[in-house]
Amino acid sequence: MFMEIKIGKKIIGDNYPVFIIAEAGVNHNGDVKLAKKLVDAAVASGSGAVKFQTFNTDVLIRQNAPKAGYQDINIGKEKSQYQMLKELELKEQDITELKEYAEGKGIIFLSTAYDFFGVELLEKLEVPLHKLASIDVVFHPLIQKIAWTGKPLILSSGMATEEEIDGAVAAFRSVGGRPEHLILLQCNTNYPANPADQNLRAMETLKKYAPCVGYSDHTQGNEVSIAAAALGARVIEKHLTLDKTMAGPDHGSSMNPDEFKNFVQAIRKTEAALGKKEKRPTGGELENMVGMRRSICAKTDIPAGTILTEEHFSYKRPGDGLVPTEKNLGTLVGKTVKCNILRDENITFDNVK
Repeated sequence: MFMEIKIGKKIIGDNYPVFIIAEAGVNHNGDVKLAKKLVDAAVASGSGAVKFQTFNTDVLIRQNAPKAGYQDINIGKEKSQYQMLKELELKEQDITELKEYAEGKGIIFLSTAYDFFGVELLEKLEVPLHKLASIDVVFHPLIQKIAWTGKPLILSSGMATEEEIDGAVAAFRSVGGRPEHLILLQCNTNYPANPADQNLRAMETLKKYAPCVGYSDHTQGNEVSIAAAALGARVIEKHLTLDKTMAGPDHGSSMNPDEFKNFVQAIRKTEAALGKKEKRPTGGELENMVGMRRSICAKTDIPAGTILTEEHFSYKRPGDGLVPTEKNLGTLVGKTVKCNILRDENITFDNVK
């Protein structure tokens, strides 16, 4: 059990709905107008938050850095990673405008910071929590920069070993980061990711390091996130795009607005289906009992004075009498019938002595 984390008007906790983040990421293609449409789509989907990415390309990457393999596949080899990110970079004014727009639409604004300046900007904008990408599990100074803010941190764990997770958690806590303020997300960093590579059971391992865990989903479709919710993910993020055919590194592994709305609904249905730990009849089953269960009834006419044995019993619907449990049968066997019982009539404790 972990302490509840309040994020704006939302609460992340065991007794609350999964906190769903619509990851707009860089699917705005550097266009603030498109970014605002992504905010609108996130709102329409019922997501808890919409998230972008805050980075300074010149601080993040050297100009000769190679692209990740999936980036070559998704956008081709003509542009370098530097060129690609430069075109996708949002300026301070853009981030500020998007936060104001999101809040005006009633949805929580979040952004993944990729450098110290990004954290400082987001702090200036008073975001309720911070998010770091999988690549920064091993960037301890950035983790500590966020820990110093005193705000919760969602940290994706793609590519990381358990030893690296341990190091990241230690870095967070070493400068005062509160244990209950850390949320670890299981993740695979391919875009799109193979469902067979998601290793959702690792969320149980992550609970050794943070009391709250979740899942960052780069697969195509709903299925893996549904499984994550069933396994106890309290936070789930998934990429949202306006059009999966648009040029860019992440569009093809994202969901369009209609798909994302269905995705959120699928998670909510999954949560409802999980129910509670108590085992009890649900959903009108009490009304089904009489029609579907059996009662102990007479196999043949039984005269008064008969000493009952199991040979006198039949077990038939409806279940409006004694159910044929071992306890009830054991109580009836050896008792004397007080009055005549006709074939198929219920045998009850009232008509025996």
